[in-house]
Amino acid sequence: MLKIRKLTVHYGPLPALKEVSLEIERGEIIALIGPNRAGKTTLLLTLSGILETMEGRVTFEDEDITNLSPHHIVSRGLIHIPQGRHIFPTLSILDNLLMGAYTKRKNKTEIEYGLKEIYQLFPKLGERKNQRAGTLSGGEQQMLAIGRALMARPKLLMLDEPSQGLAPRFIEEIFDTLNRMNQSGLTLFIVEQEIDLTLSISHRGYVLRNGRIIREGTPSILLESQEIKELVSI
Repeated sequence: MLKIRKLTVHYGPLPALKEVSLEIERGEIIALIGPNRAGKTTLLLTLSGILETMEGRVTFEDEDITNLSPHHIVSRGLIHIPQGRHIFPTLSILDNLLMGAYTKRKNKTEIEYGLKEIYQLFPKLGERKNQRAGTLSGGEQQMLAIGRALMARPKLLMLDEPSQGLAPRFIEEIFDTLNRMNQSGLTLFIVEQEIDLTLSISHRGYVLRNGRIIREGTPSILLESQEIKELVSI
């Protein structure tokens, strides 16, 4: 579904990603694990079209999307939930969700169906749809960020640190929801520091360090690797 080949990205003269290659098959949950400043967020920003590729190629559903603009990438179904959620705090829950449906704005039936699905997935959002988003708890804001992304009808959903700043009970709830979304057919690419929990729902994973992929494999293989053991001990 997504193929990355020898992707190299610079911040000015400094390389942030160095010949990164990975693949995501339809229906998988793929984990991207690594220490801080490894390049994980940089990779998601590049796939989203926000950062420019210096070298390499990205294909999505057999189409070359290397250095396409963000709105063209979104329209193809590759959707990114950024680190820190970035909801619109002064807008209502409903208006935040509608912002996610911007590319579908001419199809009112699809928007209504999307809202119904999200309110079923996150009943609290439906109960409080007219409440200002900035008054929600961190866990509720993460639910809103996921709901907003789902309104764009993703084929592949990329999440950057979905557990960041959340209470443990919300972390478990968010990961349970992600697992159920995958079981319904959605492909997920998750960047996370919660290594054990992320790998427990993933099909495969990659370890990124200093801008390079240094290990890949199934969760069981990765959990036994020295690279993961070192990260867990940090």
